[in-house]
Amino acid sequence: MVSALVSSTGVTDRAGVPGKVYLIGAGPGDPELITVKGLRCLSRADVVLYDRLVSEELLAGASARAELVFVGKGPRQHTLTQAEINALMIAYARSGRAVARLKGGDPFVFGRGGEEALALALAGIPFEVVPGVSAAIAAPAAAGIPVTHRDYASSVTLVTGHQAQGDRAAVNWRALAQLGGTIVVLMGVQALGNFTSQLREAGLPPDLPAAVIQEGTTPRQRVVIGTLADIAERALAANLTAPATTVIGEVVNALRETQQALACWEYTNHSTS
Repeated sequence: MVSALVSSTGVTDRAGVPGKVYLIGAGPGDPELITVKGLRCLSRADVVLYDRLVSEELLAGASARAELVFVGKGPRQHTLTQAEINALMIAYARSGRAVARLKGGDPFVFGRGGEEALALALAGIPFEVVPGVSAAIAAPAAAGIPVTHRDYASSVTLVTGHQAQGDRAAVNWRALAQLGGTIVVLMGVQALGNFTSQLREAGLPPDLPAAVIQEGTTPRQRVVIGTLADIAERALAANLTAPATTVIGEVVNALRETQQALACWEYTNHSTS
């Protein structure tokens, strides 16, 4: 399947003329949150292999001569397998092209960038990792929630809420409950009820603040606030869907305090104007 796919692209192997692959983090959703270096590499690429969460506005930053190839994956819906994506990167690079592998967030934060880097290294393909802004930090920030705060949390743990069956690095929710600090869950909106229940069973208080941010940093951003006991129900009632970021911890109170302070400021200024 992989060989047939590569053959269909028209890419041919020109030995001795290797290209280069750039594993670029596209950022959390807002096209302006890609790094300057990431945008520069994108604009110079001959081929762009891009994921589902990459915006059209960002793709407009690619060269007019660049070939754009969609290789996105969704829940239970993969355009290409990871092995096929690896094969495409290698084939295009061996044809002497500069390849931008454009991935949402940061390529090394639940982005399978490590797997792609290994595949390129084994194939002898030059590559460079261009870090991006992860939604794990940016989505809460855009919603007004700091993942660390001097009054609430001095640590933050990033975990995935989506795991393939048989994953070796399964999340130990019971251990997480003992760590303290903030828990940020990516790709977990469909499993929200499951892991919040596990965290409560592991000893976290049901009234611990929690929030879910859908499509953080974009004009479509939506935020639902609740507690560990009711956030799954609230998110379902609000019909929140992926991509979404879940924040669990006292830092959610910082958003509430900020909102109260703003409301007080606006009331005072309107009353005295």
